[in-house]
Amino acid sequence: MGKYKRIREEAYKANMELKRQGLVISTFGNVSAADVKGRFFSIKPSGVPYEKLSPSKMVVVSFDNKILEGNLRPSSDTETHAVIYSNFKGIAGITHTHSPYAVAWAQAKKSIPVLGTTHADYSSKSIPCTKPLSKNSIRGKYETETGVQIVKHFKKHGLNYNEIQMVLVACHGPFTWGSSAGKSVMNNLILEKIAEMAYMTLKINPECKPVSKELINKHYTRKHGKKAYYGQ
Repeated sequence: MGKYKRIREEAYKANMELKRQGLVISTFGNVSAADVKGRFFSIKPSGVPYEKLSPSKMVVVSFDNKILEGNLRPSSDTETHAVIYSNFKGIAGITHTHSPYAVAWAQAKKSIPVLGTTHADYSSKSIPCTKPLSKNSIRGKYETETGVQIVKHFKKHGLNYNEIQMVLVACHGPFTWGSSAGKSVMNNLILEKIAEMAYMTLKINPECKPVSKELINKHYTRKHGKKAYYGQ
């Protein structure tokens, strides 16, 4: 595997973690691991069952979507990953799944409001949901346009991709990212749990409103602020 050995192994381990965490069934989902300086990433091959994956089967692709190494076709979502890496500078891992609660919110075309402190621990704002793709975008370079839609949504709404490391693509599902492939997987798991909690909360109390800004800021900044004191 030569120069790409490390990145292929990282991508393989992260994809297997998806399966271990119960975030995927069948051949659903994919994780990529990026070398930011080298401007390339390794991603799961398309349609290969998780139990048949290995580091050598991971496909290496450049940020401008050219295959650099690999004998299999990369994930059908590869172009989406490439667009995100090219625009969200510094991130080094992306995860996409079809986990049920996150997908349910995406299919409902609804952002997930901050209804409690679990959400606020990881994001001080709603988990955004993009607008559905236009007919022209679907008919054109669909996977590329999916990435473009994510980037446009963050820019239009002034969202910081380092602070909100997750998004729902309307009618599709969740994409998450982070400083490593492993962290992007963890963010996907967290998003699924937040989506489930929000759904259950609104089933119990459909009139439930987002928590106060004071409580949101307290929980977010104690973990992520300049004076953070959570953890060791």
